[in-house]
Amino acid sequence: MKKSEKIEKFLSELETEIDVLNCVDCDNVESYDDVYNQINENQGFDIEIIYYYRAMEYLMENDNSLQESLELASEMGFDCESLSSETLASILASQNVRIEFDSLESEITDFFDNLEDDFECEVCGEEYETEEEAENCCKDE
Repeated sequence: MKKSEKIEKFLSELETEIDVLNCVDCDNVESYDDVYNQINENQGFDIEIIYYYRAMEYLMENDNSLQESLELASEMGFDCESLSSETLASILASQNVRIEFDSLESEITDFFDNLEDDFECEVCGEEYETEEEAENCCKDE
């Protein structure tokens, strides 16, 4: 299995709300930071909660005092006139999904630390540790 295939399989099995494979180019990641940055660049952490009822429900479940969501909104430069329940819920949900993803850092880092390429013989499909071994496998057949 090629390195990019192993990465794709691993990322597809992560327990997260983020559609990681839609945000990440598996051929161009080598670390947790690469994965995180590609998700961020592709707005994978941006959660949009629409409709008043859904927003209020989310806020009641996750920040019923509104303290955390108002603090986040303030840090992001929002003023009171531009805030709505949907904006606050979306800001909080985006922050929560980042925190959730951050909790996967050690799992993702361990995966990349132990990742190695396997090379497959094109004739029989046998896997080898080096490309040369794979190429020489069925060379004489």
